[in-house]
Amino acid sequence: MLNVVRAIAMATAVLCSWSRLSAQENLKFPVAISTKTLGYGILWAAQKQGFFARQGLEVQLITMRGADKAVQALVAGSVHVSAAGADVHMAAVERGLDLVMVGGVINGLTHMIMGTKNYKTYQDLRGATIAAASTSMSSGTTLVLRRMLKAKGLEFQRDYQLIGTGGSGPAFATLTTGQVAAAFVAAPLSFAAAEMGYNIIGQVVDLIPNYQLAVLSVQRSWSEKNRPLLIRFLKGTVLGARWLLENKQAAINYLVKEMDLKPEHARSGWEYYSENRIWHPDADINLEGLKVTMQIYGEQTQAKGPLPSPAKYLDRSYLKEALRELQGSKSS
Repeated sequence: MLNVVRAIAMATAVLCSWSRLSAQENLKFPVAISTKTLGYGILWAAQKQGFFARQGLEVQLITMRGADKAVQALVAGSVHVSAAGADVHMAAVERGLDLVMVGGVINGLTHMIMGTKNYKTYQDLRGATIAAASTSMSSGTTLVLRRMLKAKGLEFQRDYQLIGTGGSGPAFATLTTGQVAAAFVAAPLSFAAAEMGYNIIGQVVDLIPNYQLAVLSVQRSWSEKNRPLLIRFLKGTVLGARWLLENKQAAINYLVKEMDLKPEHARSGWEYYSENRIWHPDADINLEGLKVTMQIYGEQTQAKGPLPSPAKYLDRSYLKEALRELQGSKSS
């Protein structure tokens, strides 16, 4: 009889332990993401391929139209993490908000200026209306576009007009429906536009080969109180990035379905992003690219004095701990 009682007690303890684990596995973790495009593929892969779930998280990727809205959601406390433009994060810090970057999402630029039939060169864009790939006229990829055009002698508002669209997808749609003369579009949509007969006026990589576009940001106060939770999120993100980079055909098949891409565009996009290290296998930030982003942001805001250290905006300790735990679990 005593053995039976012990067995029941053990079974009850196991059941309670399992119940607590199940509760942990269903822990909701909201993340604001500025757009659903190929560049943010590592987060969608981590979610849909179950890497977040393995860390006991039910990550909810909440798409918001524009980096500014994603950061606003973070500041308001309605999400735990923001996946958005690095320069928007910098602007928030400069306004006194206690935010910090903890990882990288899009470590480069794949954008191209695509023109309609009569727009083939930079000089053809004088007097034109161009679709930007973000909503803001003074942040994100729009700043990069303005820098490219300025390098070719074109000044915003004097020589051309911009309209915000909130991502490459909307910018592509604006171009193909004849609403603008040109659009700033990321790969692989730029490849699709070229196939349709639109002209490649210029590529970012020709003028700005190094740039940190999108980062993962958190509120410092939240991250300090919830460090283990953030570590779990970053571990899932890293596993998503590695899966996307290490499983070419499976990743392409996934991108076709998830991003609603043609197989040939998913393949060309995956190859471009992987070959140019747009996705980092450890979800880390490109420090040199971040410095360029800081420089462009400083020029736009007419900041005086030398650039601050990247440490003002960045804390890599969370990611380093996540990588140590992943390495430990792999070796054990």
